[in-house]
Amino acid sequence: MSSSTEWSVLAVEIGSGEVLLETAPDLLLPTASVGKLFLLHHLAELLDDDPSLARRMLRKDSVAPVADSGLWQHLDAPALTVADCARLVGAVSDNLATNVLLDHVGLAPVQAVAARSAPGGSMLNDVVRDVRAPEDPPMLSIGCAADWVHYFRTPHPTVLSWLAPSTDLSMVSSAFGLDPLAHAEPVPAGPADALQVWSKTGTDDGVRAEVGLLEVDGRRAAYAVICRFEGEVVPVLRRMREYGTLLLDALRDGGSGLEAYDPGPGPAR
Repeated sequence: MSSSTEWSVLAVEIGSGEVLLETAPDLLLPTASVGKLFLLHHLAELLDDDPSLARRMLRKDSVAPVADSGLWQHLDAPALTVADCARLVGAVSDNLATNVLLDHVGLAPVQAVAARSAPGGSMLNDVVRDVRAPEDPPMLSIGCAADWVHYFRTPHPTVLSWLAPSTDLSMVSSAFGLDPLAHAEPVPAGPADALQVWSKTGTDDGVRAEVGLLEVDGRRAAYAVICRFEGEVVPVLRRMREYGTLLLDALRDGGSGLEAYDPGPGPAR
């Protein structure tokens, strides 16, 4: 792995507060789509105040087309409800749904949510853009592991419902053995285990990030693994899976998995 690779990692067991994984948790790095969580949280709070907002229809042509992640750009439906747009963001990190929602609620209120809920400086900087001009923010979002673990220690339940079917299990969650298309409910993970994960990932050139909440047989850990790198992505994904194994073992074994599993040379833990 390149010497220029940077990691921000933290995992904390929610019940005890025990730190399970830790590497530069306050280091701010690019986090790509992870910052969309601030949008989802703002929407969840708006729905708390006005549940009828969930049924409001939003048109896909209210914003400029945007490519890459998501399904709505490939669907015939010209409009979706606010709730369905949020579900698309949670499940497939839908870029078009993200921009339609941001157009509806505004970026400034979402950034206000980030400012009050992420003391370390994590932020959604902009809408999603196919091309970033010099006058645009250089990256969609920034974040540090400490902020996201802080968030997932007391997450909004509606946000969790939107994240439950997230299909991207290519990073930390690749260690959990889940079906990427069918894991919204707890699944057996051993003789006595029931496992569930709620996660949001971010992918960009030289960026891989996953933040979330893992529950194993009633024990929960909030976690965040963020990496900025140069060169090959495969070693980064391999290390992220190793972190996932460490986390899973720690929840199963009360922390003994941290000593029992050595990921080899790399970031401290």
